[in-house]
Amino acid sequence: MKNIVEAHNLTMTYRVGKIDVHALNGVSFEIREGEFVSIVGQSGSGKSTLLHILGGLLQPTAGIVKIDGEDLASVTDAQRTDIRRRKIGIVFQRFNLFPTLSADGNLRLAERIRGSAAGNADRRAKILKLLNLEPRIHHKPIELSGGEQQRVAVARALINQPALLLADEPTGNLDTENSKIVLDMLRKLNAELGQTVVMITHNPEAASIGQRIINMRDGRILDDQETRKG
Repeated sequence: MKNIVEAHNLTMTYRVGKIDVHALNGVSFEIREGEFVSIVGQSGSGKSTLLHILGGLLQPTAGIVKIDGEDLASVTDAQRTDIRRRKIGIVFQRFNLFPTLSADGNLRLAERIRGSAAGNADRRAKILKLLNLEPRIHHKPIELSGGEQQRVAVARALINQPALLLADEPTGNLDTENSKIVLDMLRKLNAELGQTVVMITHNPEAASIGQRIINMRDGRILDDQETRKG
């Protein structure tokens, strides 16, 4: 099975005044197609910086990062944006939905932005059914619960079949019940669609749904363990 993520000796250094802050210190790992990997660590561990590098939102100070065989670290900003558009879906803690559009409108806008204006009706229907969004598809964000809004955000990230789905603290703004629903949905997407997922979280219970858990501290990987078979 091919690698969707290849990270080799990733380093990220920020300049804060006269001090260098080392957010990542030689991070290396690979993620195979169809894996669900949780990256866990407390604030300041480097996990969010790592996610932004994997998503093509930050360029590392040094190292190599490839997504589905395409190098993010040595290309122009425009090329990196193109790779992100074609290969990567991102779900943030904040839902970031357009408030004036219905759930369906948010999905169709994502299709147009990513160059698939005609859409894929079969895939759309499958995602909506899997995320249990069909009854709410014509509602605007203000008419949806937090869990429903996050599920719309997940559907939007998946609509163009990304090689990699990144989830950045996807339950951070949700209560316990809605957190469980969203985590169950992510697990189903992985199990039933074979979607490769990388989830960043500080919550060990949330992290436990992954097939692997990468534990970070002080910009380094402490351990990388399989928790279950895919």
